[in-house]
Amino acid sequence: MSVATITRRIFSALGTLCFPPHCAACKAETGPGIHVCAECAESAQRIETPFCQRCSQPFDGAITQEFTCANCAGRELHFVCAVAAYLSHGVVRNFIHAFKYERQFHLRRPLADWLAHTLDDPRISAPPFDALVPVPLHHIRFREREFNQAAELAALVSQRCGIPVSHALKRTRYTSTQTKLDRHERMENLRGAFRVRHTARVKERHLVLVDDVFTTGSTVEECSRVLMRAGAASVRVITVARG
Repeated sequence: MSVATITRRIFSALGTLCFPPHCAACKAETGPGIHVCAECAESAQRIETPFCQRCSQPFDGAITQEFTCANCAGRELHFVCAVAAYLSHGVVRNFIHAFKYERQFHLRRPLADWLAHTLDDPRISAPPFDALVPVPLHHIRFREREFNQAAELAALVSQRCGIPVSHALKRTRYTSTQTKLDRHERMENLRGAFRVRHTARVKERHLVLVDDVFTTGSTVEECSRVLMRAGAASVRVITVARG
């Protein structure tokens, strides 16, 4: 952990002592250690059925049975499922952006709360998994941001569920931003960007990849492909939100 990161956390803790705690969304006063008020938390949009069993994409309509969406059907995917409990809208999206890009590190706690809801989903809870694997950052991006948001969230979820975090993946190639690329372009951009650190940590293990947002699924698909090629028994994915 860098000196800058340690300093930021110290000043964040001192700020909590000097100023009344408040909701990071609406600024209403809250209790100690509470960064989102009940009203704003309730405004977070849960993903409700019907949704794709593979990627959790929600759909409007009178679909009563389990289904796979057109984006997943017919594609070779290396993850069993990708589960998010919330849509990347409103307060959820704002907190993710403030955490990642504005270094509001305290927001990792409400984000981890939302992420932990995925553990109740039967697609994740059964069968049991062996480790949480955060999607890694390239070392250049890590120096810029000073933390890996996926690793920070995985660490908090690990404390709750008792499943260890395994930093089994390394990002070996720096890639340009993905925000303006379509799915095919994202997959090409990511090809060969990850490798497994130690095969023994992966082989014959049931793994859960952790990231902040699932948009097209290109990043977690490439990570899953690399993990399965290294001998993982299965890969599932959890994210705070579904874009």
